[in-house]
Amino acid sequence: MSAHSSHTRRAFLAQTARGSLLAATAGLLPSVGLLGSAWAADAGAPKRGGSLVVTWGGLEPQALFVPGGGGSSPFLTSTKILERLLKLDEKLEFQPALAESVTPADDFKSYVIKLRPNVTWHDGKPFTSDDVVFNFDAHWKPISAGVALKSLQKAEAIDPLTVKLTFGTPIPEFFLKSTLAGQYQLVVPKHLYDGRDLITNPLNNTPVGTGPWKYGQWNRGSHLAYVRNDKYWSPNKPNLDKLIVRWWSDPASRAAALETGELGLAYSNPVPAREIDRLVKTGKVVLDTRGYENSAWASSIEFNQRREHVKRREVRQAILHAIDRQFIIDTIYFGRGKPAVSPVLSSNALFFNGDVPTYAFDPKRAAKLLDDAGLPEKPGGRFTVNLLAAAWFEENAKLGQYVKQALEDIGITVKLDSADRATALKRIYGDYDYDIALSNYTSPIELVPVVTQYYTTDGIVKGGAFRNATGYSNPEMDEIVGKLTIETDPEKRKQLAHAFAKLAATDVPFLPLIEMQSFTLASKAVRDFNTGANIQGEALADVWLDK
Repeated sequence: MSAHSSHTRRAFLAQTARGSLLAATAGLLPSVGLLGSAWAADAGAPKRGGSLVVTWGGLEPQALFVPGGGGSSPFLTSTKILERLLKLDEKLEFQPALAESVTPADDFKSYVIKLRPNVTWHDGKPFTSDDVVFNFDAHWKPISAGVALKSLQKAEAIDPLTVKLTFGTPIPEFFLKSTLAGQYQLVVPKHLYDGRDLITNPLNNTPVGTGPWKYGQWNRGSHLAYVRNDKYWSPNKPNLDKLIVRWWSDPASRAAALETGELGLAYSNPVPAREIDRLVKTGKVVLDTRGYENSAWASSIEFNQRREHVKRREVRQAILHAIDRQFIIDTIYFGRGKPAVSPVLSSNALFFNGDVPTYAFDPKRAAKLLDDAGLPEKPGGRFTVNLLAAAWFEENAKLGQYVKQALEDIGITVKLDSADRATALKRIYGDYDYDIALSNYTSPIELVPVVTQYYTTDGIVKGGAFRNATGYSNPEMDEIVGKLTIETDPEKRKQLAHAFAKLAATDVPFLPLIEMQSFTLASKAVRDFNTGANIQGEALADVWLDK
């Protein structure tokens, strides 16, 4: 590796972003803070009526509802129709949704769930405890919650509004409530899913739920129109008459739509950071960084354990030393992020501990590690890897270009593919067709199962998106996560979480690279769009238009 090659690598990306970086940093910070409390206080009482167009920083989903996950796009579309038992609010407190209470026994081996009365499905059928039991047995335990409900022995309907859960081991209260309020534990109707395959059910594209919005029409490639649920269990909600989720194929189009007022609400970094200051200065758009407390975003790198070379830990560690994360933040994310050190992100006040192995940018150390591993530099490169960048975000495509050059600087030959959403999901999680993949993940506060399933053996589910696609399997890791799942003492759970993070940061089959600063952009007229800790899953029953 030469100083010249490193300079070339930096110059390549700097040339593509220099002008945008200057625009983004000039006067940016004073105008992009949290949504002002005075602005919210002046809004007055909610008004009824109106139509709202919503989008996010990614593309159209593969289905409107995907049992077991499927990523942020189907999470956005499904949570307006389907609901969860609990909700984690903006103060990180659990609030009732379809369940009014979830109460543990003294030994934490059983829980009683009291359901909200007088709730009906969109087709008029009553919502009862039978629906909840069906979801535990046929949906959550086998598909969406995985290890989180591994020790569930029985879910039984005591009466139409009461469910009792019996576990074979103690289950921490915060853990279970986080699971029930989690991104993937949406409640589907038993009478429409029982006896049919949940994953392939055509109803996933026309869901029937209990939420404030009913399915209207999906015009593929364009938008999804919802119909107001006039019989929603929360009186006089939703406030709006119409709700539309629309997809724009590129960030520039989203920025233009925000500026013209065609788009009212946009989640999860919908435009490049360089555009934020310009949009806010128009006086038409506001920025809000709240609502991501339980869904912190990161860019990630994963190494396929089935492939030569990258299946070796010392090779993975060498590759991490070759990547300049601060350069990525400054050049690709325009300063809006920070280096990640472990799968437990620093925003997680409950479980984060920075005392883990880290991989500072050090190309010389990277080269030495490869030399010591018996992979010396030679004509044609040390070895060749297939690098797949999941280009559902503009930044991921640029990150792929950078990582390619960074690895070539230490003598690794790289074949780079930038794939669209559908192709990337299939290649990473279905076909395992990659050596190294650049992707993204969201990290909730509770680590099990969303974070831990990237590392556990039972997280290997072929075709299951955003799980263990690397094939990493370590009995020590499985044991730590197993204990984390059943430990009811909060302090001991923290210690187990630290052990999990340390082992993950040592073996590095999968690791976040950058903790992305997440933001929402909204029209000034859009009020009360955020009342939770995972904004993209807001049902938008409370949102209203001040005009």
